[in-house]
Amino acid sequence: MAVREETVGTPMAPLVDGFGRVHTDLRVSLTDRCNLRCTYCMPAEGMDWLPRAGLLTDDEIVRLVRIGARRLGITEVRLTGGEPLLRRGPTGLVARLPSLDPAPELSLTTNGIGLARSAAALREAGLTRVNVSLDTLRPERYAAITRRDRIGDVLDGLSAARAAGLVPVKVNAVPVRGVNDDEIADLAAFAAEHGYRMRFIESMPLDAQGAWDRDRMVTAAAVLDRLGERFDLVPVGHRGHAPAEEWRIAGTRTVVGVIASVTRPFCGGCDRVRLTADGQLRNCLFATEESDLRALLRGGADDAALEAAWRTSVAGKGAGHAISSSAFRRPERPMSAIGG
Repeated sequence: MAVREETVGTPMAPLVDGFGRVHTDLRVSLTDRCNLRCTYCMPAEGMDWLPRAGLLTDDEIVRLVRIGARRLGITEVRLTGGEPLLRRGPTGLVARLPSLDPAPELSLTTNGIGLARSAAALREAGLTRVNVSLDTLRPERYAAITRRDRIGDVLDGLSAARAAGLVPVKVNAVPVRGVNDDEIADLAAFAAEHGYRMRFIESMPLDAQGAWDRDRMVTAAAVLDRLGERFDLVPVGHRGHAPAEEWRIAGTRTVVGVIASVTRPFCGGCDRVRLTADGQLRNCLFATEESDLRALLRGGADDAALEAAWRTSVAGKGAGHAISSSAFRRPERPMSAIGG
C-alpha cells in the first residue's frame, strides 16, 4: 500500500517522556548478526539470527529516520548492530540520510573488521564519526576474547577511519576482571599515541548466555584508579546528555571516557531511543517491552500514526533501569539483538 510522505509542515513538539527528558538521539540497528563471538556477549556457536525478511528495508529505515528528524526532533542517529557493516550495502543507506530535511548527524558503532575497506566511502556518503570496539592490544588475547583472530583488521580499520576524517575516532573497551583489566592504562596510552578517544564501558547484564557476573565487572572507580596510576587526569566538565564521564590526560589532547551504566547510572539525563533491526522501538536499553513499528509500516500506517506510536512508547519510559535493585528484570533480547 502506497503511503503519502509529508514534504512540508510545522515542526512538532519535542519527544518527551513522563519525567521531562527530551529525546534527540536515535540508535538504529542494521542487523543482529556479528562476525565476532565475544565471550561477554554471546556463546561460541552464535545465536539464531533474525530472518532477513523480518529486517527493516532501507526504505523503511529512511522513512522512520525522516519521521524522527522532521516530526520528533531527532538530531543524532547512530547506526549499530550486531555488526552494522555486515548489512548488505550499508554505504548506500548512509548516503540517503544526509538528504533528509532536517538532516541528523550520523555516526556508526562497529567492531572495525570491515572498516578499512569502507571508511572512505562511508565518509563520502555522509557519516561523520565512528566508535570502534577494541578490548585488548594483544593478538592472542583478542583471539581469546572474540574467538576470532582479527585484531590486525581492527587496527587497520582504526587507521582508515582516522585517515578518512571520521573523527573523533572513539575506541570502546569493556574491561573484565581477570581477562583484560590489566590493559586499561595501555589502551589509554595507545589512544593517546594515535589520536583516538578512549572509552571504557562497564559490562552490563545483556549477554545472550546470561552469564554476566557483577563480581567480574570492572567498575568506573576501578578504571579511574588504574588510569591514575600512570596519568594525571583532568575532568573535562559537564557531560550534558552524553553517557560518558570524561577526563583529559594532562599534557595531551587525549580524552578518556568512562560509561558507568551499572555503578553510576545516568538515566536521569538519557535522551536515547532505539530501533531494532526488525523494527521494534525500545525506549530504554533495558526495556522489557517494545513497540512494533514494522507492523505499522507494513500495514500502511501514515506518518501521523507512526509518530503517535513513537510518542506513546517514549511517554511510557521508566525512571531508570534499576540494575542494582531486586526489581530489575533482564530484557529478553541480548545486546547484539537490541543494538548498542
